[in-house]
Amino acid sequence: MKQFQFVITDPIGIHARPAGLLVKAAKALDSTVTVEKVGGKSTVATKLMAVMGLGVKGGDTVTVTVEGGDEEASLHAMEQFFRENL
Repeated sequence: MKQFQFVITDPIGIHARPAGLLVKAAKALDSTVTVEKVGGKSTVATKLMAVMGLGVKGGDTVTVTVEGGDEEASLHAMEQFFRENL
């Protein structure tokens, strides 16, 4: 299991468009990706409505956990996705 924390820079947070992109990116990986709002709830990143239901806003910190498969490559891919899209 590998994880990283990320502060959301998108002022709107994780809304429909970036959530959809996140789900698509997570489904393409060989690992299970979990997103947790610090101090809040968590969900598997492949469930669109659950990701949107986290209520992540701009400035919030999330913890992303990657388990199974090629964890190192999946972690790198998720870090890059978050930097570019959120």
